[in-house]
Amino acid sequence: MAEPDFTATGVRIGRRLRSLTRAGQIRITDGRFELLTSYGREIDSAPVQTVRAGKPWFAADDRALAELNGTRYRLTLADHDPAPGKAGPPTVRKFIDAVRRAGGSRARV
Repeated sequence: MAEPDFTATGVRIGRRLRSLTRAGQIRITDGRFELLTSYGREIDSAPVQTVRAGKPWFAADDRALAELNGTRYRLTLADHDPAPGKAGPPTVRKFIDAVRRAGGSRARV
């Protein structure tokens, strides 16, 4: 398996008003965008060229939206403080830039 282009752990993933996981993962590897549970089970995945990611103007700084296969997901990237000596979670800006670099489109979803 190749090294991921982007990875984020401890991500709160929700769909509409329902929370799917509080400690999920986002991974972009080999042109594929994946949303995973904390146990590594796939929630949804799609080729990164078909993924739309963005940050709504009304959302908090740690919130983003992603649309995969016609389904919108709410993502909270900085839901927790890092452990002592560990790097903090990636920012929404880094997430959107990673999707754009990997070939996805950035749009307000």
